[in-house]
Formats: sequence, structure tokens, C-alpha cells
Amino acid sequence: MSKDVKVVIISASPRKNGNTQILMKYVFEYAKSKNTDTKLINLADGKIECYRGPEEEYNEYTKAAANDIMDADVWLIGSPIYNSFFSSALKNLFEYVNYKKTEGKVAGMVILASGNMGFIDVQTLITQLLSYFRVITNPKAVFLTTESISENTISKDEDKKRLSDLVDETLKMASKLQQG
Repeated sequence: MSKDVKVVIISASPRKNGNTQILMKYVFEYAKSKNTDTKLINLADGKIECYRGPEEEYNEYTKAAANDIMDADVWLIGSPIYNSFFSSALKNLFEYVNYKKTEGKVAGMVILASGNMGFIDVQTLITQLLSYFRVITNPKAVFLTTESISENTISKDEDKKRLSDLVDETLKMASKLQQG
């Protein structure tokens, strides 16, 4: 890429010891090696408040996360599959995002499940959410199962490569759109 873009990585599992954050911390480190202006929002930190309406006051972390998302050019989102759906913590986070400030951004996604089921359904649901925000979605999502993780690390080099390729391809999409 010719110039750095603003990238935000979202780890959408609220679980303190969730596997999604293992994947997304890898994505964060890789993306940061390619693009210095890269931030991580880890919903397992528990700092994002439950959305209560636009007239309410929220903590600084919540406001900063929403601003980071709206300011970023590229979003890399990782979500587990819970009850055939993406994480409700991810939906809560996007309640703070103003769709008028997100048009033309580019997103890539990583979806994690306990088994080989529901990936396309959840990819479609996240894509629909991102469409509301007028975000261009990389159609090549990375689907992984919990078998990809052992001892709190990604166990297969091929899975690391797929995650790295997602970052590279999504950054490339953003670069082409900026030139366009």
C-alpha cells in the first residue's frame, strides 16, 4: 500500500478466555506489521457498555471505540458463532456507530465455530449488518473451527496464512478504492 490507512481490528467475543481473541490478536499483530495505524477493540475486555439509547452518557472507552470504528478505513472483524448468530456483543458495539460516517469503508471477517456449521449464515448476517453501514465487505471470509486453536495459540500454519491473506487482501481492496 502506498500510504497507511486506519485499521481497526474487532474481536467480538465477550468471553474472557475466548478463542476469537486468540485469532484476532494474531490478525492485529500481522496487520500492525503491514500498517502502523492499527488498533484493536477486544470486547472480552468488558469495557464497552450496553447501549441504552442516544441520549445517554457512556464511558470514555465506549466512545473511543465507536470513534475508532468510524475513523478507520478498514475493519477486520472476528466473531464467534453463538446460537447460529454472530456475537450480540458485536451488535451492541455497532449501536454506537453512526452509519453516516462509515460509507465506503472496507471490512474483512473471521468467523469461528465449534464445528463446521453455520459459517455462510453468519457471514451473510454480518455482511447485512455491514451493508447497513454502507461498508464494502471482502467476500472471502476466513472460517475456522476451535480445532484450529490449542494451548492458546493458532496451531496450524495454514490457518495463520489464511488470516494473513485476509488482512493483505482487505488492505489491497481498500487501497484500490482509495485510488479509484
